[in-house]
Amino acid sequence: MKSFGDKVKELRVGRRLSQEELAEKLNERFGSAINKSMISKWENNLSEPKLETARMLALFFNESLDDLLSLNNDIQTIAAHHDGEDWTEEELEEIERFKEFVKLKRKQQE
Repeated sequence: MKSFGDKVKELRVGRRLSQEELAEKLNERFGSAINKSMISKWENNLSEPKLETARMLALFFNESLDDLLSLNNDIQTIAAHHDGEDWTEEELEEIERFKEFVKLKRKQQE
């Protein structure tokens, strides 16, 4: 599974934009104050943007926020197990890992 930073870099490079050009385009379109340094930190997985900034990136790249944040795979996995059957130990562990992931994302957004 690709990290958020890997996805942003892939999308940026795919559009043949430098980090500075991406920052300029985002700022023009959304009235934000993003700079090259912030994009570099995201792409190198040193930090993650606030939720509102991630939404701007998703809109700019025409991607769903879930895909950009790699949430779809985890959500689909849990949904596949939620069919009324008994939970296996492995399934319960996977759900616990997902819960921890969500908690971590919440803390990063505060």
